[in-house]
Amino acid sequence: MRKLTTALMVCFVLMSAQAQKLPSRVSILQAMETANDYFIAKYPDPTKPTFVKKERPSNLWTRGVYFEGLMELIKLNPSNQQNINYMDTWGNFHKWTPRNGVKTRDADDYCCSQAYLDYYNWKKQLSTNIYNSSVGLKLNFSVDPDMIEPTKTCMANLMELADTKPDPNSKAKFNGSSIHDWTWIDAIQMGLPVLTTLEAMANTKEEAEAYGKQAYRMYIWTRDTLAGGLFNEAEGLWWRDKDFVPPYKEPNGANCYWSRGNGWVYAALVRAMEDAMESKNKGNHNDHFNTYKADFLSMTKALMKCQRKDYFWNCSLHDDSNFGGKELTGTSLFIYGMAWGVRHDMLDKKTYLPIIAKTWKAMVKKCLHKNGFLGYVQGTGKEPKDSQPVGYKVEPDFDDYGLGCFLLAGSEVYRLAK
Repeated sequence: MRKLTTALMVCFVLMSAQAQKLPSRVSILQAMETANDYFIAKYPDPTKPTFVKKERPSNLWTRGVYFEGLMELIKLNPSNQQNINYMDTWGNFHKWTPRNGVKTRDADDYCCSQAYLDYYNWKKQLSTNIYNSSVGLKLNFSVDPDMIEPTKTCMANLMELADTKPDPNSKAKFNGSSIHDWTWIDAIQMGLPVLTTLEAMANTKEEAEAYGKQAYRMYIWTRDTLAGGLFNEAEGLWWRDKDFVPPYKEPNGANCYWSRGNGWVYAALVRAMEDAMESKNKGNHNDHFNTYKADFLSMTKALMKCQRKDYFWNCSLHDDSNFGGKELTGTSLFIYGMAWGVRHDMLDKKTYLPIIAKTWKAMVKKCLHKNGFLGYVQGTGKEPKDSQPVGYKVEPDFDDYGLGCFLLAGSEVYRLAK
């Protein structure tokens, strides 16, 4: 009996250890490629506009988020020429320009610039080392500096308007100082990494400081000033916009914290911190890294208090009775951030690695169909009740950004896995 008991205990320990272990890189990449292949088969021409109630060009924010994720997949598997061609065709068609042109002030419009800049930097890096020994592949790239000029012009226009006073006669949506442009927290994800990436790419300290200052001023205004500040430091989470600050409450009386909205900020902080570290490595001084890090850590602590027992997060972070259930986009963005935090020694590996492993496995098992379709993606909106119901077989109005979030999560889990 003792031998049998010992054997069972050993078996339990091994099973427990296996449950906390990350899947292999091969299986993670396979899940990412399966989901992406489904999307490309569904939308073989990346230049075609989308048609959800009305026509929109294919460099709108939803596609911008998808291409952010695709860029991470390309970095992990550059041997997949289909993905590179898809990115190349998309960017060239739009002339690497923000939606609605270089004078736009809408963060949704210049979200696509994140992928433009990322692709340019990746090509530039590979152009200095044509042979990629890790995949045994020759990648012959020509790097065109004009790829990044429209984005730089757009951001230069923003910086010129940083201290502009509002025109009392103007009915424009964006009026006055560009520092006040991010009036909804989704905009932090759409815009902050564009500025911080340019900061990291800057050729001079003065240029880096200008981009970094603009990014930080816009972030801090949304964080601390708009409607009294959209970041609730006491609870470590963000109200989506001015309409959701107190006295607005969820049905259970709690503050309303929308999962994906907080996911947008969480992901943006990751990208801003990575850019700040790269800029510092080039000898530039960054005063903002510590604020981004402190907010990231505060959010992490808050998010762990409201994760579901099945390792997902609800659409409503503090009210599981308000359209509760699995939701992939917020969950993906949180795991993306946590995996990055572990990899950069900001989060305790022993505490968070099991959570990351179990959540990724749950995402793949419960959301990824065999054909690559992703379930439990909440469609567009700004609060828990929007685009309901959310389900395994329910197709959202836009399915591109859901895949983008999934690919972002997969990329960081992949980098953690052995």
